[in-house]
Amino acid sequence: MKLYLKQKVFSWKDRSVVTDANGEPRYNVEGKVLSVGKKLTVTDPAGGEVAFIRQKVLSFMPRFFVEVNGTEVAEIVKKLSLFKPKYMVKGLDWSVSGDVFGHNYTIEDASGRTMVAIHKKWMSWGDSFELDISPEANVPVALGVVLAIDAVLDAQQAAASSSSSS
Repeated sequence: MKLYLKQKVFSWKDRSVVTDANGEPRYNVEGKVLSVGKKLTVTDPAGGEVAFIRQKVLSFMPRFFVEVNGTEVAEIVKKLSLFKPKYMVKGLDWSVSGDVFGHNYTIEDASGRTMVAIHKKWMSWGDSFELDISPEANVPVALGVVLAIDAVLDAQQAAASSSSSS
């Protein structure tokens, strides 16, 4: 299933719309404004929560949790590495490979099957991504994992820009 994630450029909250190949809204993503750590809620078009992503605040390396129906289903951990960012998806036994910084990567299960392929659309206003999600993958969980990895990258870019402007 192909989904398209479009992040809004000017928004007080982290807001994104996830559409299908026909441009129809499938999910909405909204962040909490005043919270300790990053928190994102994924809802269906009717407003029902399908996934919740939260950051563990006191952690040496970035760590996020994906919850579905109040149950933690995945933990995304950024591993310490020198050159390429590496992520581990605990609870699902998924691994992340490819160019994560360039938003051109895949998430595979333990048997090597691609569960999600992510590609950034470069000629767009704001960040826009194409997600090709395997029929075997739980779509809200897969979307939650992608959003957690994106949140880690956003935090790193914000930290890098604030340290370079000082």
